[in-house]
Amino acid sequence: MLHIKSIPAFNDNYIWLIENSDQDCAVVDPGDATPVLAYIKEHNLNLKAILITHHHNDHIGGVAELVRQFPDVDVVCSVKEPIPTMTHSVEAGDQIKLFDEVFWVLGLEGHTLGHVGYVGDGKLFCGDTLFSAGCGRVFEGTMQQMHDSLSKLAALPEETEVYCAHEYTTANLAFALAVEPDNTQLHQYRDEVNRLRAQNKSTIPTTIRKEKWINPFLRLDQPSVIKSVTNRTLQTDPVSIFTALREWKNEF
Repeated sequence: MLHIKSIPAFNDNYIWLIENSDQDCAVVDPGDATPVLAYIKEHNLNLKAILITHHHNDHIGGVAELVRQFPDVDVVCSVKEPIPTMTHSVEAGDQIKLFDEVFWVLGLEGHTLGHVGYVGDGKLFCGDTLFSAGCGRVFEGTMQQMHDSLSKLAALPEETEVYCAHEYTTANLAFALAVEPDNTQLHQYRDEVNRLRAQNKSTIPTTIRKEKWINPFLRLDQPSVIKSVTNRTLQTDPVSIFTALREWKNEF
């Protein structure tokens, strides 16, 4: 059984620390080494692996220092987005062994061209692809790629815990409610999120099940979502609906 700890970084990033019962650990997307090293020292952990979802600096900025402190650490990242400290390149469909669990590598192109996710032990580390009530911006890939990546995630078991890399939930919910103002699940979730944030608590992890209820980017077949973008597109196919939603969110 793996235990997950969130290590906040910058304004709204989460670095995820994955720990087993032997005090070994891995971290996902360490944009800043300082809080990671502090946590590892405080809890007397051994850093065995670093998992990278994509090459943006707020996800890899701390890797070099962590490698300096832990020279034998395994640095895993996409073969399409190699970073200088990489020791283990992966691509979609690969498996990696993390302690006693097997994680699958998912190709999640869209936010960047080589973005990957890692899923195993009922947990998904998806970087900047899927957020609670939202999704990442399409910077390097295409809208079709991002739609396809989100479809892959929506097909995972609904109980899968989703560990994304940012605390964007409150802002995403404002947009989601503009898209589906009559979605009662959304209103209930907003109240829950407001309570959590008022106590300075994280809204992550979410689950695939919850996102299917409240995330407009996973609800492209819903009449309420389609209706909300009728003034932005004449097409009703999923990619056109997704594109209209993402462009609306960009300017929201």
